[in-house]
Amino acid sequence: MTDTSYDVVIIGSGVGGGSIALQLAGSNARVLILERGPALPREAQNWDPEAVFCDHRYRTDETWWADQRPFKPGMFYFVGGNTKFYGTAMFRFREKDFESLVHEEGVSPAWPIRYGDLESWYNQAEFLFGVRGQAGLDPTDPPRSSPYAHEPIPHEPVIGEIARRLRAQGLTPFPMPSAVDFGVNGKCVRCANCDAFPCKIDAKGDADTRLIQPALRHKNIKLRSQALVERLLTDATGKKVVAVDVVINGRRERITANTFVLSAGAVNSAALLLRSANPQHPRGLANSSDVVGRHYMTHNTSALMAVHPFKFNTTRFPKTLAVHDYYFGDDERNTPLGSLQLLGKIREPMLRGPLAAVPRFLRSALASRSVDWYAQSEDLPHPESRVTIREDGAINLHWHRSNLKAHHRWVAKCKQILRATGYPLVLAKSFGTDVVSHQCGTVRFGRDPATSALDPLCKAWDHDNLYVVDAGFFPSSAAVNPALTVAAQALRVGQHLRDKVFI
Repeated sequence: MTDTSYDVVIIGSGVGGGSIALQLAGSNARVLILERGPALPREAQNWDPEAVFCDHRYRTDETWWADQRPFKPGMFYFVGGNTKFYGTAMFRFREKDFESLVHEEGVSPAWPIRYGDLESWYNQAEFLFGVRGQAGLDPTDPPRSSPYAHEPIPHEPVIGEIARRLRAQGLTPFPMPSAVDFGVNGKCVRCANCDAFPCKIDAKGDADTRLIQPALRHKNIKLRSQALVERLLTDATGKKVVAVDVVINGRRERITANTFVLSAGAVNSAALLLRSANPQHPRGLANSSDVVGRHYMTHNTSALMAVHPFKFNTTRFPKTLAVHDYYFGDDERNTPLGSLQLLGKIREPMLRGPLAAVPRFLRSALASRSVDWYAQSEDLPHPESRVTIREDGAINLHWHRSNLKAHHRWVAKCKQILRATGYPLVLAKSFGTDVVSHQCGTVRFGRDPATSALDPLCKAWDHDNLYVVDAGFFPSSAAVNPALTVAAQALRVGQHLRDKVFI
């Protein structure tokens, strides 16, 4: 066992950890990033639907449990985290998303910060990720101090016609903000292999290309991949984290540091804190409030295939359009429904799981004629929706579903909207516990140590030098993708660390 000492150890190389690392790049701090996965190989299979969706070439082979049911979670452990496979959607939360908001089946709690606290950091995050969009068209758009640096990705013909038909219904579709290096001198070739695929030409604005690689150009930032952190260790008082036990390429090491940033993702960060229980913290680190692992959320989501039997969809990159007209409610109820955005183009191999009983020729016919959408509603926090650790050390994920009435109403309304665009058949498939791509809420921040694990700058109340900076800090999930909000808060926390600790 070897001892190595750093000023800062960052656990995880996704949006949270990568943003912290980039903020500390060039400072006096000696920073080590620990990533449990390897660098993702650049290979032909990156863009092969058979390899990605049928063979699960890149998906973790670990087993989680949903109470008594084992399952393989949709997790990807590589440098850059799950963003290597994300769909590039980069939304800001709405102003009201930071406030207490009444829903049909409960209340979404207020955050300890407001939109204004993150607005400038949203600007910086959009710039870093190369987000393309157009402000002012989304009817729920929060105020901005600066426009997008890049124009939105233009619609292909089929999507442009759908946008026209949505406007004819009185709706206000808008360009979906996407982190893609598209346009003059851009790397993007507008292929069909973006959403849920790794980009083998580095055109996707993921945490690896936009955060980790730039940070590593500075000599004070180091990365060790294939490094699985097993435990966080504290001093005798329990107030200070002093080391991590980590297995790197099969060899166990103990690494010490002055400051630790945990950014392993909402589920794994909570699990690591629980596994790190000691006599001073028998319920796990950062957990005197007993909220660690609780309030798990991951959005209520459904995929919709709008199908016309006589129209082929030749669109290659469809993720250019979204609808927020009913985000905060409709004429029937003044409670939120959700967002509607385009998915990447579905192809036959992607349907083999959900439509296994359907003949292959029919799956191919559906995929070639469909326009594919993603309906998303807020998942409300519940204390019994939680991450726990089984006796064998495996993760147990109990998802207490909430706000489903609103989601079902939203899916029904989405079907009406899509039929009115000229697609008579709309198929819907909801996502279950296995889909954890929008995981959040398990290490919530707040202003009261009795009801939260972290303070408003994501420092653990219980420890002087531990920060948790991934979507685990979310008190609520809103109804838009979480990546940009994680990045904005991480940039804010990273600047705080640089200014207050490592000037």
